Amino acid sequence: MKPLRIHFIAIGGAAMHALAIALRKKGNRVTGSDDEIFEPSRSRLAEHGLLPDKPGWFPEKITADINEVILGMHAHNDNPELAKALELGIRVYSYPEYMVEKTRHKKRVVVAGSHGKTTITSMIMHVLRYNRIDFDYLVGSRIAGFDNMVNLDDHASIAVFEGDEYLASALDQRPKFHVYQPHLALISGIAWDHVNVFPTYDLYVEQFKIFIDHIPDDGLLVYYEEDRDLQRIVEQSASRVRKIPYKAHAYQVEKEKTYLLAGDKKLPLAIFGNHNLQNISGAKLICENLGITAEQFYNAIQSFKGAGKRLQELAGNAETAVYLDFAHSPSKVKATIDAVKEQYPGRKLVACLELHTYSSLSKSFLGQYRGTMECADEAVVYYNPETIAHKRLEELLPTEVKAAFANDKLFVYTSAAELKEHLLSLSWDGAVLLMMSSGNFSGVDIQGIADRLTGKMS
Repeated sequence: MKPLRIHFIAIGGAAMHALAIALRKKGNRVTGSDDEIFEPSRSRLAEHGLLPDKPGWFPEKITADINEVILGMHAHNDNPELAKALELGIRVYSYPEYMVEKTRHKKRVVVAGSHGKTTITSMIMHVLRYNRIDFDYLVGSRIAGFDNMVNLDDHASIAVFEGDEYLASALDQRPKFHVYQPHLALISGIAWDHVNVFPTYDLYVEQFKIFIDHIPDDGLLVYYEEDRDLQRIVEQSASRVRKIPYKAHAYQVEKEKTYLLAGDKKLPLAIFGNHNLQNISGAKLICENLGITAEQFYNAIQSFKGAGKRLQELAGNAETAVYLDFAHSPSKVKATIDAVKEQYPGRKLVACLELHTYSSLSKSFLGQYRGTMECADEAVVYYNPETIAHKRLEELLPTEVKAAFANDKLFVYTSAAELKEHLLSLSWDGAVLLMMSSGNFSGVDIQGIADRLTGKMS
């Protein structure tokens, strides 16, 4: 196939930069622009010769020899490069549209849900790779054994996508998972998120109803049966797709180790938590419908170590363990804290959450966190007032945060330096530190803290 000339508007996004790298590896001529690019996208683009020379938008980059333009959500509809592309009649895709176009004749698997979708997608990818099956993929996190978050393989007959519910682009205001047209679909659960786009819970739930309706009649829907709202919309759906429910796989925790119970076998896992055992059940059903046997699945899943920032162990010794997790929404925060407490029942748990997203910093949403950190022995919340100002939200006071969480044990910090000082002042013998955020705690060196607490660095 003749190489294409492809330009990315907002190349620095998590999925956008990974797709750019994947297309460059296929021999295409790829260029891009963005007004700001953060790590790790910046370093990875530079490594592949794709980092723009300078930040900003440059309509002169858009020339008639460009075959395709891919538009990221970060770019607004008045973007000058977008205007030039439309003027020249160049085909403009959102990246979900582009992924569908390039997998038009493949069996598409789409994993959706308010929580767990990155991990379930990663599990499916791990099992397919373990069993030497070629496939395309799009996932929201780096995974051990995969050098990129996006892959397009001309020889693959399967495509596995993480189905994000956020909007596709400035030109395509559909949630991304409405675009993918899955043959096999999974919904892990529904918990209100993205309140800047879906201001009411009912509107948010409606997106999952639409997703179900987009599955073709000969398709399959796998869904978590213990989510009452999800169960309700599945039962009410007029879709004729085959529907299979799942719940947490049988498991056992012994001496800070989790085992999968499969018949008379007790299989050790590298991951833990009831929510991850739910994820395993969902992934197993999808894999079975891709031709993977139960034995093949169980052999593979034992070596799955999780996706990046999903209960990722940063450091540990006989007395102390430090974990980093992407948890930020209320349901994710509670599930993650519960998982660590179940895995380490005899240890003190210090749970630290950064409020970073638009939803979590919105006063109208903050009450959703009530009771989510109760299982922690010590609970800490951090947020940066500058982030609130940048998102143009109403000022938030520490007293308001404490009241919203309804937790007398809660410490609230707005200074990253004071947060670090607090963590380093605690005794960590027989303790676990759990850091949760979709951000980076305003640049605090979390790995450095983990190494100090576990004696790897003085």
